[in-house]
Amino acid sequence: MAQSKKKDLFQDKKAAAESNYSAKDIEVLEGLEPVRLRPGMYIGGTDDRALHHLFAEVIDNSMDEAVAGHASRIEVELDADGFLSVMDNGRGIPIGPHPKFPKKSALEVIMTELHSGGKFSSDAYETSGGLHGVGVSVVNALSDFLEVEVARNKELHLMKFERGKPIGKIKNLGTINNRRGTKVRFHPDAEIFGPKAAFRAAKLFTMARAKAYLQPGVEIRWKCAPEKLKMTPDIPETAVFHFPGGLSDYLKETLAGKAQITSDIFSGRSKKDTGHGRVEWAITWSPEGYGEADSFVRSYCNTVPTPGGGTHEAGLRAAITKGLRAYADIAGMGKKTSHVTPDDVMFGAGALVSVFIKSPEFQGQTKDRLSNSEAARLVENAVRDPFDHYLASSPKDANLLLEWAIERADERIKRRKARDVKRKSATKKLRLPGKLADCSRKGSEDTEIFIVEGDSAGGSAKQARSRETQAILPLKGKILNVESATMAKIQANAEISDLCTALGIGLGKKFELDDLRYERVVIMTDADVDGAHIAALLITFFYRYTPGLIEAGQLYMAMPPLYKLTQGNKTIYAIDDAHRAELMETEFTGKGKVEVGRFKGLGEMNPAQLKVTTMNPATRTLARITIDNEDAMTTESLVETLMGKKSELRYEYIQEHAQFVDVSGV
Repeated sequence: MAQSKKKDLFQDKKAAAESNYSAKDIEVLEGLEPVRLRPGMYIGGTDDRALHHLFAEVIDNSMDEAVAGHASRIEVELDADGFLSVMDNGRGIPIGPHPKFPKKSALEVIMTELHSGGKFSSDAYETSGGLHGVGVSVVNALSDFLEVEVARNKELHLMKFERGKPIGKIKNLGTINNRRGTKVRFHPDAEIFGPKAAFRAAKLFTMARAKAYLQPGVEIRWKCAPEKLKMTPDIPETAVFHFPGGLSDYLKETLAGKAQITSDIFSGRSKKDTGHGRVEWAITWSPEGYGEADSFVRSYCNTVPTPGGGTHEAGLRAAITKGLRAYADIAGMGKKTSHVTPDDVMFGAGALVSVFIKSPEFQGQTKDRLSNSEAARLVENAVRDPFDHYLASSPKDANLLLEWAIERADERIKRRKARDVKRKSATKKLRLPGKLADCSRKGSEDTEIFIVEGDSAGGSAKQARSRETQAILPLKGKILNVESATMAKIQANAEISDLCTALGIGLGKKFELDDLRYERVVIMTDADVDGAHIAALLITFFYRYTPGLIEAGQLYMAMPPLYKLTQGNKTIYAIDDAHRAELMETEFTGKGKVEVGRFKGLGEMNPAQLKVTTMNPATRTLARITIDNEDAMTTESLVETLMGKKSELRYEYIQEHAQFVDVSGV
């Protein structure tokens, strides 16, 4: 009887909830509200990288004016109050009434409406770095104050905004005869980025300077308040960036006197855009490498950096590889190059490639990777003939480059054979029952090792893995913090010794990437605070003693879910609290209660769950660990502060950044 009453009560509550669910419960976010509510969807987060992405969005608009031939000068200024200004001498944002919103100026529409601007058709801009149409409006939404000055038709206009909302209408400030273009001055909102968040002069300086290389005709003027340079004395208060040689000048400076295999940099620009786009490139080879990396390729699309690479980089690699092979055939060395791969050809290369295309397609709002298939053909077609002429005009350089590639291929094959021998003996050397569960594939191609937290998770991982390509190495607890330990202590540490033996690598100067027995190294820890700490210790170890592994893009973090959401027969996993909230809104909109389960650790997952969420390449998510080489000093300082011996530095950092901590899931 009591059971029946409980059931009736439940049914009554369910019916009441269903009857109360009406149109008033449907929330509509207007204008820029979605940006402030979910900034991560638009700029990738609220961290330091996202903060400086605001500057990228604003200067990209000025660069678009320069690329279109309407601006020759851009001025960047960081003032003492933390306001950042970007001014160009372009056409100026239109200030007349907008046809679709006759009560608003075009300027107001651009600043307050997502997906508005002059870049969706080719009438105003043939190419643009801001085709998502959200850039400057997102900057406006995430600034506590922003003002725009427009000098157009010899009149100066001003409009101000607070957190994306206009403060009154646009104002006409009167006649101005010696100025034209647009000036945007803004300050990041502490409600979004935290009270301690501020633009860093060194980062802005590097970003502005890089832009000048990408458009040889533009001059970028830098100005910074002395108060903002106390921590970066190497950055000047004022500077002018103008590089007529474009990417060739950029590469010459990057080389900084390094030895080159060829006598000259191979560089060039495609002829005037015929409708498909245009390309600029510069490439050389150095036997000395580039810092911790043997090679580097930096790419850009419509002046926007694409650190994730993409199809334009693939086109460059194809043109260089095919050109060198064709020369080898002509020189009678075709048989010697039969085993040469694009990686061999690009080993030791320092390369820059910049494309301008009408409709770029990027992976992600922050435009990290270009995905247009036509970009590969555009670059390959633009580079191939000039490279053929480059090789033919200098047989000495061509032969040196060809011999370099063949030597790299021969060395690679030797190392692979040696690595295969190491693989067969590694398990015997370890002799640790229950430790390394190696994969069965003889070569390293498409193999990966999971460094797992604890034996419990290790047991589940061993059952969930693909035995052919996935190896499992459980570690006991937290490894040694190498940042505050002596080399002798590191070498004596059992867990680090096991890890190095399993990977087949040495430490420091003894590290050789080709000794690595797996194609990918994946750190797989629990999705909690302890798991994050263990991951931080491992990343510190790899950063300090095997940086080449990170530079090569072969170190990853597994992204196990924190939550399991179930409604009837439907089950979805959520990475974190924000992802859970998003899924609750977008995936579970029907009737029925959503059961929310929280995983305390990987060991709580059964092998089937661990496989589908974290280990199966078809369904998992991996985060690649990278190093910001353009801001290496900041990276080094951060590692030393957070992981080093001086606890007072760590304490000070925690105090300054406490507002960024999210304890909602703790």
